[in-house]
Amino acid sequence: MCMRKIVAFLLCCAVYPVCANDSPHLGKPAPQGLEKAWNGDIFPNGKGLPAGSGNAITGKKVYTQYCLSCHGVDGTGGSAEELAGAKHGLTDNPPDKTIGTYWPYATTVFDFTRRAMPLNAPGSLNHDQLYAVTAYLLYLNHLIQETQLMNASTLPKVKMPNRNGFINQYQAR
Repeated sequence: MCMRKIVAFLLCCAVYPVCANDSPHLGKPAPQGLEKAWNGDIFPNGKGLPAGSGNAITGKKVYTQYCLSCHGVDGTGGSAEELAGAKHGLTDNPPDKTIGTYWPYATTVFDFTRRAMPLNAPGSLNHDQLYAVTAYLLYLNHLIQETQLMNASTLPKVKMPNRNGFINQYQAR
């Protein structure tokens, strides 16, 4: 939207407050507590990770129940993106952007899954399920052992292959 249209809209709302309250009545109000659940930052160093734990053995069960139908067997892709099993690197044509080739931090895998998955019910997995399915995805990408326990202490220590693959705007100055 161009700046003139934005200014015109804001002036309209100042003069005719009813237009600011008009809405297309799309969606529905967020359930009680949803904003609080989504408003929790998790940092690469693990700050903000909740209590809980899981390993790839348990994570395979969570994956089978909630992820397999979209992401395919062993995360190799289906109706949704592949998560594991890269046959190409990021600089190949075409590149494979799997968890093991692309994601810079294991904590980001946990956080993204927590906020956005499963697609039909984001935010529905409990902390133990999240740690377990994250462990399974890391295991599928050959980053941890199947029995290795992931929790708030161990997850940030997983060294992702593409950790230094992004430009840090603060270091570039």
